[in-house]
Amino acid sequence: MGVRIGVLALQGDVSEHILAFRHALDGKGEVCAVRRPEEIADLDGLAIPGGESTTICRLVDKNAMRRPIEAFEGGIFATCAGMVLAAREVDDPRIAPLGCIDIIVERNAFGRQRESFETDVHIAGLRTPFHAVFIRAPVASRVGPKATVLGSVDRGVVAVRSGRHMALAFHPELGGDTRLHCMFLEHLQDTG
Repeated sequence: MGVRIGVLALQGDVSEHILAFRHALDGKGEVCAVRRPEEIADLDGLAIPGGESTTICRLVDKNAMRRPIEAFEGGIFATCAGMVLAAREVDDPRIAPLGCIDIIVERNAFGRQRESFETDVHIAGLRTPFHAVFIRAPVASRVGPKATVLGSVDRGVVAVRSGRHMALAFHPELGGDTRLHCMFLEHLQDTG
């Protein structure tokens, strides 16, 4: 049957992650959009995509998804706004983070939309840099002992892993490079 990956489909880069995970799985699994809380428990991995973090946070609560995500035993792949939601703590009181990854996140760390940029990021475990797209991106200002830094830029930590969970400040679903989606899939059995 293969791996089952869900992409939280409340707001943000949903279709881009679905396509990236389908490519990364290469026919050895299933990818679906997740819109209801009862769809979460049967997954092996859940992507929380980039988008607008305050909006996604409100929609998670409005759709009764907070508890199912907090209790989820599979891996979480959190990108951009997803990194904000997956954090233990966030610098914005409007966001109640899910606490999935032991990081403290500074939202919109690089500024507003016009300060968006692209750069190559050296990621632990990849032989060559990953070309990353940063759009109103966060950074992890603190990384707890349960998380491992995978990549940084001058402003701070932009990629972390904690057991089977992974959080990225940028948008790996843009640009056609699925190495980080593949890395996430490889670590779905981790327990630490």
